Amino acid sequence: MFLTSQMKFDLGQLVITPAALEAVPADDICNAINRHVCGDFGDFDDADRRENELALRAGLRMLSVYRATNGTKFYVLTEACRTITTILLPSDY
Repeated sequence: MFLTSQMKFDLGQLVITPAALEAVPADDICNAINRHVCGDFGDFDDADRRENELALRAGLRMLSVYRATNGTKFYVLTEACRTITTILLPSDY
């Protein structure tokens, strides 16, 4: 469920790599997508957060980094065209 009133950009089509689907629990995926679309970009330092804020304003690619409850690090990546968002592992990148 998305908090549509808090969405900062369109996600487009949601896709997930096979490796991420196997490694990341479904609840963590849903939570990360909600955080990503609302502008909570996860485990970034201040410089990376500023880059995402710039990307949000300029219509560039958005990348978020999260850690699942089982410890798996994963990304949520929305392309600049906002037509596709991919959930993937760092090894998939």
